[in-house]
Amino acid sequence: MRAVIQRVKDANVAVNGEVVSAIGSGLLVLLGIEAGDTSEDIGWLAAKIANLRIFADDQGVMNRSALETGGELIVVSQFTLLALTRKGNRPSYIRAARPEEAVPLYEAFVAEMERLLGKKVGTGVFGADMQVGLTNDGPVTIWVDSRNRE
Repeated sequence: MRAVIQRVKDANVAVNGEVVSAIGSGLLVLLGIEAGDTSEDIGWLAAKIANLRIFADDQGVMNRSALETGGELIVVSQFTLLALTRKGNRPSYIRAARPEEAVPLYEAFVAEMERLLGKKVGTGVFGADMQVGLTNDGPVTIWVDSRNRE
């Protein structure tokens, strides 16, 4: 699983012009699910995101997590994070999980984030043409991959 995590002042997801999720201060997570991802990937990535210390403490140092700050969260499925661009100019998405594998993993990831944070997590609509709006705070944008745990 790959995630692009953006610290935001606010974010929203719209489908067909209708807002389906909106948050204030917190994290917007763009989630790519790779063929072969498992519940182990979900557990590791969700814990990493919940505990990622990218919010300011009282001294202005990024030393607090979404768990500590009570930040809100939106998770948007984005298969394009698995793009292969080595050959030619047209990305290949062959590594992205097919919907029948990806949807249950996406739903399980959202449920695990809700369990860890103790609150409802906003979502996009899997497979829909979504418009994502955000005010990136910082900007702070972090890329994490459960198969490359650096």
